Amino acid sequence: MKLSLHHVNLCSDNIERLDEFYKDVLGLEEPTHDVPYLEREKGVPTDAHFRSDGNIQFHIASRDEETGFRTGHIVNPLAKGHIAFRTDDLEAFKQRLEEKNIPYSDYGHAAVKGWHQIFFYDPDGTVIEVHQIVSDDA
Repeated sequence: MKLSLHHVNLCSDNIERLDEFYKDVLGLEEPTHDVPYLEREKGVPTDAHFRSDGNIQFHIASRDEETGFRTGHIVNPLAKGHIAFRTDDLEAFKQRLEEKNIPYSDYGHAAVKGWHQIFFYDPDGTVIEVHQIVSDDA
């Protein structure tokens, strides 16, 4: 099972201001590939901007304190943001979490088209996403 850092999600009440900061101060560009398609009709109606250093993406999303309530999930990845890893075997990763008694919220395909996402907390409360690319019609 391969795991690699994919993106950092930053949540803001002013995504335009934050996007300008990451563009102008840090010189991050808009990613040219692998940009997620947000499933706004499935309970995660956030707006987002995307930036990248050429390797790691930054997803600058609208803060949404209600995502967990609307989707029925315990973990809310849009309240304070999260860090995200991509895997080639999400089922094996979920099994690892279960073996270590780490609860997670399985969002499936509810937020991003073509990605199966799970979210959980590290010991200090940081939200972590692990996702796998899946068929677009899943």
